[in-house]
Amino acid sequence: MQSILRILAAAALAFAAAQSGAQSYPAKPVTLIVPFAAGGPTDIVTRQLAQAMAKSIGGTVLVENKPGAGGTLAVEFVAKAPADGYNVLIHHIGMSTAPALYRTLRFNPMTDFEYIGQVVDVPMTLVANKDFPPNSFAELIPYLKANKDKVNYANAGLGAASHLCGLLFMSTVEIDLQTIPYKGTAPAMTDLQGGQVQLLCDQTTQTTSLINTGRIKAYGVTTREKVSSLPNLATLDSQGLKGFDLAVWHGMYAPKGTPKAATDKLNAALQAALKDPAFRDAMDKLGAIVVPPAKQTPEGLRTFLKAEIDKWTPIIKKAGQYAD
Repeated sequence: MQSILRILAAAALAFAAAQSGAQSYPAKPVTLIVPFAAGGPTDIVTRQLAQAMAKSIGGTVLVENKPGAGGTLAVEFVAKAPADGYNVLIHHIGMSTAPALYRTLRFNPMTDFEYIGQVVDVPMTLVANKDFPPNSFAELIPYLKANKDKVNYANAGLGAASHLCGLLFMSTVEIDLQTIPYKGTAPAMTDLQGGQVQLLCDQTTQTTSLINTGRIKAYGVTTREKVSSLPNLATLDSQGLKGFDLAVWHGMYAPKGTPKAATDKLNAALQAALKDPAFRDAMDKLGAIVVPPAKQTPEGLRTFLKAEIDKWTPIIKKAGQYAD
């Protein structure tokens, strides 16, 4: 009888501790870790998200940038961080491409994290220097086939969204262009506008204002749906690249073993933030799309991540572009 009472008492204490943890979290600021430099597309989205999440989570939400190694340094940092819910990763499509891009990877996206949910999808745009001869997508492909040795495609470095978009574009149109990697989007865009490189595929958070002011030339949107911030820009899919569909999706992750009380609160705060009118308005102006409710869940992120790993692995292996 006494042993049964001890078991019941232990269970009651465990339940009380769990309830206490659920009620006390967060007891200190939650930090959203961004794998890229301040001012970049993922950083812009994350800072807006932090403001919106702080309204409902009951505490301060900070943003910390940990750039380096194509985003993998920050991912490894969060994977090895204490599993207490206070270091949370916000990462984009690179979470699904890292296993194929890096020969040595000190984390596993499918086993080293608790999934919180997806955040937003950011369409991309295929753009060029404003003086680049082709004036439409219909003119672009024939021009590239005739002048592929004279056209340079810029990207923001191995594993960057612009790099992935370039791989998918060149694979789809079956044209190999000379690629010029940069240390970030900003210098790549500067050289594009200056004419040192001719083509770039970049997120709408970076290109919308430049396209609308005529500082760069745009050939199409990479998603199957048009973008509200660029209403006159057709999709690549509608212009002949059937099935071309690429958005820079963003997900939220916590270290493996983070208590369910913490991940539940993080997910609730995420879902509340994605409904926040100020956040949605900010995303709309950037051309970013808040994901539907089914994707805002841990299982929605887990399922999508696995599908994206399966999608990108053969594309990257075919291109033969790896990092040590």
